[in-house]
Amino acid sequence: MRFTDFTAFDLVLLAQGLGVNLALFLGTSLIGLVIGIAWAIVRYYCVPVLSACITFFSELLKNSPVLVQLFLVFFGLPGLLHIRVTPVTAAAITLSANTAAFVYVIAVSGIESIGRDQLEAARVFGLSRRQVLRHIVAPQAAAFAVGPLIALLVNQLQVTSLISVIGVVDLTKIGNILNMRTLKPFVVWTAVGLLYFAAAKLVAFVGSRFEKRLRAHSAWRGL
Repeated sequence: MRFTDFTAFDLVLLAQGLGVNLALFLGTSLIGLVIGIAWAIVRYYCVPVLSACITFFSELLKNSPVLVQLFLVFFGLPGLLHIRVTPVTAAAITLSANTAAFVYVIAVSGIESIGRDQLEAARVFGLSRRQVLRHIVAPQAAAFAVGPLIALLVNQLQVTSLISVIGVVDLTKIGNILNMRTLKPFVVWTAVGLLYFAAAKLVAFVGSRFEKRLRAHSAWRGL
């Protein structure tokens, strides 16, 4: 067997690399969703200074390259704060914050899509702001935002391919290693691309099923 040949173990390496991407994607997406929704709730309650700070921070994250954010967290924070940041930790922090920024924008758009007449009617009937948020704003905003959120999550899965540049041994890093070893870039990067494509289609499929169920539930409740 020549040094440049593929082996059966290469499939295991590719699967392990994809597992790293999926694990980081799932973890950072969950953290980003929680933080982004929390930011949107702060905006809903109009907390003066905090709302402005959150809006500024989300705009900064949304409108700067993720790769630059990765470098700032991985190389900048250790130099500034004199702490040790591992590649996985840097990737988790960056992707979570970036996801939260986009979730915040989507959640705010969902909240603002609700007609003012519904909110005013709810207050006439004596509902508190918390009750309005729980029973009127949240269900309708979720139904509005689920489509954009699915598109965001598919995009964030693709963004995980950038984490290899700071040393995380993910699918892209494994692909680069196999490419240098086999000298067959077309085969290697086609396989890597197909694995990302399959993962993205799975996320889109699960998201579309969830969207249908959520919309059906909202329609049944007359929302």
